[in-house]
Amino acid sequence: MAEDALSQSDADNLLRMAKVPASLDAFRFPDFGGRIEVPLMSPDERERFSLDINRKRIALTTGYQTRARQVIVLARLDFAAPHRNPDGTEVGVPHLHLYREGYGDKWAVEIPAGLLSRPEDSWQVLHDFMKYCGVVEQPNIVRGLFS
Repeated sequence: MAEDALSQSDADNLLRMAKVPASLDAFRFPDFGGRIEVPLMSPDERERFSLDINRKRIALTTGYQTRARQVIVLARLDFAAPHRNPDGTEVGVPHLHLYREGYGDKWAVEIPAGLLSRPEDSWQVLHDFMKYCGVVEQPNIVRGLFS
């Protein structure tokens, strides 16, 4: 197994693991485009995570992802375009990429029922995604005028 790969059970456990902010810093939600990385950690400080928020400037679509061990994407919520999986199946917009052993984040699924309470509201989507990814204590993300 490659150094940056995880077993499926390890990835599933990391995704479900409780996460809290690793910093008291404030992070401004990227209203008009840009990217922020919010550091997270397990409550016992043994695992480090990152919550990435990436907002495209032109279409104002927002993507959210949670990474473990700096480089491994555990989950990514994508609103930009449909996705074609390695087996040729296509998934519409929005969709959820989940880590799959041997493929990383190359597989996507339809959004599970109930994951997004208000898909049109990027601020609520952020909070729904954090809950899905096990963030039990909200980081200091400052809401802008258009989030």
